[in-house]
Amino acid sequence: MSVSIALVYPDLLGTYGDSGNAAILAQRLRWRGQDAEVLTISAADSVPAGCDLYVIGGGEDLPQGLAASKLNAGQALHRAVDNGAVVLAVCAGFQIMGESFVSPDGHASAGLGLLDCATVPSSAPRAIGEVLVEPSPQWHGSGLSVLTGFENHGAVTELGPGAQPVGQVRLGVGNKDGTVEGAVAGRIWATYMHGPVLARNPHLADLLLSWVVGPLEPLGPAGPLDDSEPDALHAERVERAAAERRGDGPRTWAGKSARWRGWAAGAVRRRGDGAR
Repeated sequence: MSVSIALVYPDLLGTYGDSGNAAILAQRLRWRGQDAEVLTISAADSVPAGCDLYVIGGGEDLPQGLAASKLNAGQALHRAVDNGAVVLAVCAGFQIMGESFVSPDGHASAGLGLLDCATVPSSAPRAIGEVLVEPSPQWHGSGLSVLTGFENHGAVTELGPGAQPVGQVRLGVGNKDGTVEGAVAGRIWATYMHGPVLARNPHLADLLLSWVVGPLEPLGPAGPLDDSEPDALHAERVERAAAERRGDGPRTWAGKSARWRGWAAGAVRRRGDGAR
């Protein structure tokens, strides 16, 4: 089976390096001996409706609005989701997957309506900095541990009953007020986490891939992959997140270090079968 991964409009939604998520997905399949192809779909191209997985990244207001208009006009992503495709949507991609988002003039623009959420203006300071999220209980045993990323957004996203959050925010702002982050519905996974998120959280990449190809070979000494470097990056980002969050200085981090280590260690233990 060859897995097709569509990188959607990286010329519009590629500001934060989120295009790397597509490369990570493909490479983790290839390392397991499975064929994978990344199709780069520019704004001048028609989005194919028959891919297995779609990656949509972050971007600024004007490109975000153009991307939403083109995707709504073509409806290819809608058909793909109806046919069971997996979607990873990051930041601006997250916002346009919902019912509406904030246009450059501050008014509401129509989203794709593929997620039960809406993005609205916020009077709070812009959310910029490291973010740590403990996955919701439904993901315990799936291989996910604490998720790490970098957020940079001004508007806030409110979830409706048809979408569940990725998890609970332990550091940062997340969707709105430091309580929850991201949204999941069916095979759509949306998040504000840059990084790219899959470079920081390869266990999330494997979860998304399992939705396409089924159970994956285990990682670590018994499997085909040596994830020591990604695991070291993940651990380092979790360890240093509080120190690098805007406004946190060395003194703040010194007081929080033991508490963050204890929480992160507990979150890792809850990964279940995928823990290493």
